[in-house]
Amino acid sequence: MKVIFLAPPSARLFPAPEIPGLPGLSHPLGSPRGNVRPAPLVGSLTPVSPRGLPSVLHPGQSGRLPAPRPPPATAMSNRRKDHLGASSSEPLPVIIIGNGPSGICLSYLLSGYTPYVRPDAIHPHPLLQRKLSEAPGVSIMDQDLDYLSEGLEGRCQSPVALLFDALLRPDTDFGGSVESVLTWRHQKERAVPHLVLGRNPPGGAWHSIEGSMVTLSQGEWMGLPDLQVKDWMCKKRRGLRNSRATAGDIAHYYSDYVIKKDLSHNFVSNAVVTAVEWGTPEPRSPGARDPSPLFQVSGFVTAKDQSQQSFSLSARSVVLATGTSDSPARLGIPGEALPFVHHDLSALEAATRAGTVSPSSDPVLIIGAGLSAADAVLYAHHYNVPVIHAFRRPVDDPGLVFNQLPKMLYPEYHKVHQMMREQSILSPSPYEGYRSLPEHQLLLLKEDRQAVFRDPQGLQKVFGVALVLVLIGSHPDLSFLPGAGADLTVDPNQPLSAKRNPIEVDPFTYQSIHQEGLYAVGPLAGDNFVRFVQGGALAVASSLLRKEARKPP
Repeated sequence: MKVIFLAPPSARLFPAPEIPGLPGLSHPLGSPRGNVRPAPLVGSLTPVSPRGLPSVLHPGQSGRLPAPRPPPATAMSNRRKDHLGASSSEPLPVIIIGNGPSGICLSYLLSGYTPYVRPDAIHPHPLLQRKLSEAPGVSIMDQDLDYLSEGLEGRCQSPVALLFDALLRPDTDFGGSVESVLTWRHQKERAVPHLVLGRNPPGGAWHSIEGSMVTLSQGEWMGLPDLQVKDWMCKKRRGLRNSRATAGDIAHYYSDYVIKKDLSHNFVSNAVVTAVEWGTPEPRSPGARDPSPLFQVSGFVTAKDQSQQSFSLSARSVVLATGTSDSPARLGIPGEALPFVHHDLSALEAATRAGTVSPSSDPVLIIGAGLSAADAVLYAHHYNVPVIHAFRRPVDDPGLVFNQLPKMLYPEYHKVHQMMREQSILSPSPYEGYRSLPEHQLLLLKEDRQAVFRDPQGLQKVFGVALVLVLIGSHPDLSFLPGAGADLTVDPNQPLSAKRNPIEVDPFTYQSIHQEGLYAVGPLAGDNFVRFVQGGALAVASSLLRKEARKPP
């Protein structure tokens, strides 16, 4: 290893045991935040081939856009042809862009599946129980969501997300096992025709995660309405690992959910949206109310033979459900585009299998101080691959995620944090093959695989490396929107960010504050965990049903 500024020796780290889930976190590590592959989860560090999961497109549909099945009361006249690019005189009521958990849940609600409170159910929250008892026999989607959610508290800022979670999992935060107070009725006359467009099979970015990795949160919190994960896994003769599920099982669950709930005809996989535009249609007649904006959604579908067919569809409403996994964050330094520099953990897996990195190779350079970077450190240590781990924050920065995870529940991540701390000084250490570089800024990468850093004192250090992983997060890609969606955020002067600057929506409808008919759910609206994204779907479905009810004949 070519090093100018030697790293101190250290000893071996043993792989951490599997541990139970953490309340409040319901997403895969590094999840839905990159069009590339999200960072795999730590759980079982033994590599297992990803499971091949079936697409829900029926034979002969690849490359064609299926028409949604309209229920009797909402059937649209002049139905469009199935073939992509075919025009229609009648726009679709709804197009959903993104087929992860948010898109699937919304499709379920728009397909006529309607939640009611069970007559015999008693909710453990007294105030909520009193409100629910005021409207017996009235669907939750027909009630005042603002009123029902008032006074609820929890691990989410969205009131409707807290409401729906409280109805689905009444006392889960207190370790209880009270079953959902909801019952579901399939009322076809309430369905709203829609299409769900996604790059992957239903489940979205979950299909890009290495199948053997384990979810950070409890497996039950990954479930969708009216099909509990534990019941599904029991029928599949699968089991949870210390209350957590593998990413492969969750991806399969989402695909199977679409099939079991008869939603497949609404889903188009391998679909890439390239443009969403909107305007105002001509009024129907003099004196008619102002017409709603009309959206034009364009893109292409890739068939099994890799041929591409374009499409252009019109819709009265568009829902953005793409998550945040479209574009990995970059450092923007010279050499970042070199072939040995990568932005996802799968590159380390591939290099390990190919023997490009090994115990005798130069170190793998890992940039980042989040859970994805910690996964990479643990993965490399499992294979005894030497690591240089660099990050810009101090080790004890309270903003580091390691300082927010309970040590008893997540010992493997706190072990990485301990390594980061103890290997940051120039003295013997018990961690062999690992070197921490806190408060170091990577300046440039050279073609001869040298990485140049600046340390806290302003001095430069140069390390020879075999592979570079830049794992500093990811950003949503809304380049298909006018202005890439910048004018839709809370602060139009700042970049779109799921955590710091999401799309600004009405908290009870999730409709954009800045554009009528445009909705955003999931991380785009600030709901970052699967457990809570379903509340956004409830809010959107309730809003769209009201719009359809008001639509003139």
